[in-house]
Amino acid sequence: MPLLRYALPFDRLNAMAFTPQRCLIVGPSWVGDMVMAQSLFMALRERFPALQIDVLAPAWSKPILAAMPEVHAAIEMPLQHGELALGKRYQLGKALRANAYDWAIVLPRSLKAALVPFWANIPVRTGYKGEMRYGLLNDIRPMDKAVLTMTVQRFVALGLPADAALPPAIQAPRLSVESSSSPPPAKPTLALCPGAEYGGAKRWPAAYFAEVAKHYIAGGGQVLLLGSGKDAPVTAQIAAAVNAADCQDMAGKTSLQEVLVLLSQAAHVVSNDSGLMHVAAAVGSPVIALYGSSDPTYTPPLSDKAQILYLGLECSPCFKRECPLGHLDCLQKITPAQVISRLGSQAA
Repeated sequence: MPLLRYALPFDRLNAMAFTPQRCLIVGPSWVGDMVMAQSLFMALRERFPALQIDVLAPAWSKPILAAMPEVHAAIEMPLQHGELALGKRYQLGKALRANAYDWAIVLPRSLKAALVPFWANIPVRTGYKGEMRYGLLNDIRPMDKAVLTMTVQRFVALGLPADAALPPAIQAPRLSVESSSSPPPAKPTLALCPGAEYGGAKRWPAAYFAEVAKHYIAGGGQVLLLGSGKDAPVTAQIAAAVNAADCQDMAGKTSLQEVLVLLSQAAHVVSNDSGLMHVAAAVGSPVIALYGSSDPTYTPPLSDKAQILYLGLECSPCFKRECPLGHLDCLQKITPAQVISRLGSQAA
C-alpha cells in the first residue's frame, strides 16, 4: 500500500467509524511519565475493551509496563534518549509492519518520536502539534495548556475523540505488584527516595532525610534508602549520618522490579518529586512528596494516600535543574519536623 495514504489527514468522518484493534503507544522516557501513562492505557481499554495495547519504550521501563494489566507487550526502543539514528528507527518501523497496528499514539512531542509509527505504516497516528510533524502524524491535536494543566491529562486526552470535552476524567495509575516472593518486613518500614535525576533543585537536603530517618528508627521502625546508582552518593551520605543497622542503603543495588516490591511493602514513603515518587503512589503506599523547583499541580502523585509539601515561594516553580538564586529556599525551608509531623498523621 502506498505510503502517501499514511500521510493523509485522519478526517472526522473516518473517526466516527474508527474501532481500532491494535494500538502502538510511543511511550515517554522518564519513570514518572511512564507511570502516569497508565491512566491513558486505562482510558483506552475503557473506550475499546478488546484493544491490544503495545508500548514502544526504553528497556528500563519493562518492569513498570509488566505491572500494568492493560499492556499486552513492551517493545524495546533500541536507542538512547535523544539519539536520532534514522537508520535504526526506519528498520524498527519496518519490522513493526508485521504487527499490523491500526492506531499509534505518540506521547513525546518530538519529531523523531513520530518516525517509527510512520515507517511502520500505521494508518492513524495521533499526537500533539509540535516540531513540524505534519505528515508523520495525521491526527494532530492542539494542546491548550490552560485547559490541560497536568501531564496525565495531556496523555489521556490523546486517547479520546478529538472533539471530547476537556479536561478528561482521570483514573489514577495502579501498578500490580507480585510481592509473594518477598517476605514482608519485620518492622514498619520507611522508604526514603532522596534522588531526582533532573537535578539538585528537586532534591531535599540529605541532612534532612537523615534526621527523618533517625526519628523513624528511634520509634521502632526501619529505613530503606532507594534509588539508582546515580543516587548512591547522596544515599551514602544519609546512611553515614544515620549510622544505624536499621538504615539500609540499597541505591543501585536493586532492580526496578525489586524496588516496586519494596515500595509496595513500605508503611511510609518520603520522596522528592521523582520517578520513584510516582511509582510509590501507584503501588498504593502512603507518600509524602517534596516539591521545590517543580510544580505539584503539573505532575502530582496520583493517589489519595499522598501528601504534598510545597512552599510556593515567589521564585518557584522555576523548573530549573539547579537553583538559579543559589539558596534553594524552596526545599531548605521545608523542615524535617514538617515531614515528621506528616508521618505521624498517616496510617501504617
